[in-house]
Amino acid sequence: MRGVSVPTHEYARVAETYVQSFSIPPDARDPAHLSAARNLTMSTRAYTRVVLRLRAQAEHEAADAAAAKAANPPAPSKKRITSNGYASSRSSPSRTSSRAPSPNSGHSQPNHASAPVVGTAFRSPLFRVKRAPLLRVFVPSPDGDWLSDKSVLECEAELKRAGVLGLLRMGDVVWDIAVGDEGNVGRLVWDGSYLIDLDYKYSSVGDLPQYLPTLAFPPSYFHRVIRTGPASTNPVVHIDLAPWGQEIAANLQLLQDRVRTETPQGNIHNVVRWVHRSFFVIRAPPKQRMSMSNGHRRPPSPARLPIPESAGLFVDSGWYGTIVVETEGTNESLADLQDRCPGAFPPRAGGPTATTKEAKDAKKVFKILREKSRPGEIWIRTVNPKERLF
Repeated sequence: MRGVSVPTHEYARVAETYVQSFSIPPDARDPAHLSAARNLTMSTRAYTRVVLRLRAQAEHEAADAAAAKAANPPAPSKKRITSNGYASSRSSPSRTSSRAPSPNSGHSQPNHASAPVVGTAFRSPLFRVKRAPLLRVFVPSPDGDWLSDKSVLECEAELKRAGVLGLLRMGDVVWDIAVGDEGNVGRLVWDGSYLIDLDYKYSSVGDLPQYLPTLAFPPSYFHRVIRTGPASTNPVVHIDLAPWGQEIAANLQLLQDRVRTETPQGNIHNVVRWVHRSFFVIRAPPKQRMSMSNGHRRPPSPARLPIPESAGLFVDSGWYGTIVVETEGTNESLADLQDRCPGAFPPRAGGPTATTKEAKDAKKVFKILREKSRPGEIWIRTVNPKERLF
């Protein structure tokens, strides 16, 4: 119970006291400092094991619920006769949505909603389905908030001592709780083999590194696990638009966008700006038929869409639907968007400039616009090199 009852700032205080004790001769050290550090180390190991156990339990319950739903499909709703004599299958009058209409509602575009999440009875404050787990290790760092290579290796060793190294998955977030709870300090991401640091090129608090393909995780997978900065709540993502370049070129428009801005004095103004906006659709692959196993019907495994150049990874179903791409209405921003879709636009004077690997990776940087996104329709905005911090 110590893992959930001890406040997070207590871990940092004990770690600081423990590190300071190394400057004292061994005979003069307080044994209580070593005992407290050992207790918190064992506490974080147990906490990590519990979180991974909860993930396994939640996924098992979700799989059972999905299998039961596939084996026993719901019966069609009964139609009722309304007062005007017409048959209706609605149980209550429909209500109009309070959300703004889709920007591509004027196009004859089918509605591709994201795959529904099967509801289960699983509830836990330590883990949520379709979210990254936040695992803990206690590794006091003599280098302060910034973890050195030695400290990162010690974090990996702690995961091995906890017996969970074989249970980790790509995208799991590991937090060295000994260094504090400010921003994303001490938070690392498991890439499938090693713990890697966050990317600080476009955010002072850190974002998901480019080595992890964003499309392999649900759009909200790292929400509140990898924190965003105070200036913007839109997380940085890395997406390669090349497979959908032709569709983006066909749907590109120059539009006027009206936004509300607040001045330092607190006044709110409506500002009209020009934006280049397009969209493409990530379509779910066709469903597979049910197969027979030992004379029994077995629910089909869901078909998956591979991510190009990702070493066998697949697009998460949370991205199925419409992806709206937006950039500024300037010629420079238009050229930047065209460079992100090689071969989709006619060649222009000067040609593409992204020749090095670093320049090509910069063309995959976007931000998710949370205030505009909704299930089945994700908005992203291009991030230009001028927004890079270093």
